[in-house]
Amino acid sequence: MINIKHLLRVAAAWISIVYVICFTGVALFPEIRSVFMTYGLHTDINVGQNVITFGTFISGLVIWNVIGLLAVLLFGVLFNNIKK
Repeated sequence: MINIKHLLRVAAAWISIVYVICFTGVALFPEIRSVFMTYGLHTDINVGQNVITFGTFISGLVIWNVIGLLAVLLFGVLFNNIKK
């Protein structure tokens, strides 16, 4: 049985750390976006203009935490409820 509250706290910390690293990387090296699109997603598109503000940082952090925590919550519920 997985402790879902602990799992969600650990996931929130992990998501926040990864988000801060990615946001900082894009802020310091804007070309990372196009390189990732080319080599990571095998596509070449115009990713637009960089908008690096405190507001975009906080909103992105909240959005990614909500998405990640919903995914981890679903994992925990399914893990605890599906019989071996």
